[in-house]
Amino acid sequence: MDTPTPSSFGQKAAAWSVHAFTASGIVAGFWGIVCTSRGEFGWAFAMLILTVIIDGVDGTFARLCKVWEVLPDVSGKTMDYVIDFATYAIIPTYIIYEAQLLPSEVSFLGAAIILIVSVLYYGKEGMVSNDYYFVGFPVMWNLVAFYLFYVFSLPPWGNFITVVLFAILHFVPIKYLYPSRSKRFMGLNITASTLLIGSTAMLAYLLGNSPTVTDPSTSYHVARWTAIGSLAYFGVLSVYHTWFDPQTKDI
Repeated sequence: MDTPTPSSFGQKAAAWSVHAFTASGIVAGFWGIVCTSRGEFGWAFAMLILTVIIDGVDGTFARLCKVWEVLPDVSGKTMDYVIDFATYAIIPTYIIYEAQLLPSEVSFLGAAIILIVSVLYYGKEGMVSNDYYFVGFPVMWNLVAFYLFYVFSLPPWGNFITVVLFAILHFVPIKYLYPSRSKRFMGLNITASTLLIGSTAMLAYLLGNSPTVTDPSTSYHVARWTAIGSLAYFGVLSVYHTWFDPQTKDI
């Protein structure tokens, strides 16, 4: 049996750097909590956007540096799960709660629903299909919080109904894109993801701490409709891959 070649100092340093980069997502998330507690919702969402960017590119760095070979005793997947649950579930829930997006009578109930269904979803076998789609609405409450705050301007009870709807969708076997891994239309998926991130960042910059705009600029309209269009793209593709695409409709 061949003895594995020991990793060099440079390889180990690169692998640890990738893990440190992944771990930095939790620091950005923590600062999002601090900003939320201060009522600085624009900065809070900016931090969540930063965590999405980190989460989106760290896997590429990990594959380039072969971290699973160089540091086999350190699980990047486990690190991802810990950070993702904080930044995709706990912190967005805190923003929804603190921004008073839900009716006061059910604000805590709404937060509890989000957190409980997110935990249940993470514990479900087959969360990701064999062909790399999320089965059921993935734990992306950061996206829900953002659209409720900046894009759709629903009344509080409308927001609560939306939260309940997405909580139910966690357990409906619809295939949702995993943009960095779903093979079909990957170029379009990454383009739509880039547009979504860019438009959300622009709206957070333009609107800051307020979900309302009194004098909408051209930049605001472009960013808002780009955000809506990107969301519609992901919705249409989910329906297509679940029921119509012969290559992906069987879960």
